[in-house]
Amino acid sequence: MDEIILLKLGEIVLKGLNRRSFEDKLIGNAQRRLRPFGKFRVYTKQSTLYVEPQEDSCDLDGAYEAMKRLFGVVGLSRARACAKDRDAMLQTAQEYLGDRLAAARTFKVESKRADKTFPMTSIQLSQYVGGELDERYPNLKVDVHHPELTVYLEVRDYAAYVHADPEPGAGGLPVGINGRAVSLLSGGIDSPVASWMIAKRGIALEMVHFFSYPYTSEEAKQKVLTLAKLLTPWCGRLMVHVVPFTAIQEELRRKCPEELFTILMRRFMMRIAEKVAERTKSGAIVTGECLGQVASQTMEAMKATGAVCSLPILRPVVGMDKEEIVTIARKINTFETSILPYEDCCTVFTPRHPRLRPLPGEIEAAEAELDVEAMVAQAVEGIERIKIDP
Repeated sequence: MDEIILLKLGEIVLKGLNRRSFEDKLIGNAQRRLRPFGKFRVYTKQSTLYVEPQEDSCDLDGAYEAMKRLFGVVGLSRARACAKDRDAMLQTAQEYLGDRLAAARTFKVESKRADKTFPMTSIQLSQYVGGELDERYPNLKVDVHHPELTVYLEVRDYAAYVHADPEPGAGGLPVGINGRAVSLLSGGIDSPVASWMIAKRGIALEMVHFFSYPYTSEEAKQKVLTLAKLLTPWCGRLMVHVVPFTAIQEELRRKCPEELFTILMRRFMMRIAEKVAERTKSGAIVTGECLGQVASQTMEAMKATGAVCSLPILRPVVGMDKEEIVTIARKINTFETSILPYEDCCTVFTPRHPRLRPLPGEIEAAEAELDVEAMVAQAVEGIERIKIDP
């Protein structure tokens, strides 16, 4: 029988009456990710997601790499199916894992008997296959505590499966099961990480980028699109809403106190993001704000920024150190792109002495000089939408 991929479900197994909806969402996400690699059958049974190639031309290597980035899965392995017979499992282990068995010095066999009609217990099956492998591979010694290689035997309803140590999966919940949110993508290190962390909790994303041409370049815009592309293996297809932000920033510079510029600018970002959320039926706004990192990320500044929104603002990296954020950025392959030296709208007209803790009423007084609704409407009208496929 052919090689398949086994994926172990994570938090989904703890769900109650709504578990089926989580599994259906996970299956749909897996099927979409697998399309470039051929025709696969995807189904769940006994807390496991099965990915079975239906054609010889299927790219199992590519499919396996794609499944590593599938949220909702805590572990995965490539496995060989065989008959539910102890000698068939022994032969399959030799054929499928022969190179690993020959290279290892210590091993153990771990059996899981989901099919309780199988005539041997899990311990008996492990003892039989382990004993035979120990005799046939002189280099091997049994070590049940810290083996170099573990041979897994899983006896399930329709077949038995043989595989080696599983790899860690992406964890989290299936993307889309918890709704949709708008995520602000600046081009820095923090916002892609924040987007990834929220997607991991089962939220589909709409990306919003504020573009200040000619103060920021086309290369800066392309950098953001590249970051969105790097997130698609985890998040699926993304829509990037590119907001023309130059007119708002120039109006703020002309009419408002310099020290309030950054907070006023971020309040406009939130207003526009909420308009995008209304259009896309999103239920929250996601930012990469980290407490105390810059002037606009004090508690007082965050309160002033969020005051213009009725939607919840999700800040997944708010309590993380920069090094922790960088570690995740490297893991998801966005770090090297994030540090490319292109300006973004947040660095345009940066005040020399930004207000860290705005006083009550002074933000509203500054905005009284502006036609806020018209400025927001003009920016929303000019949004460019760019679809990013995985």
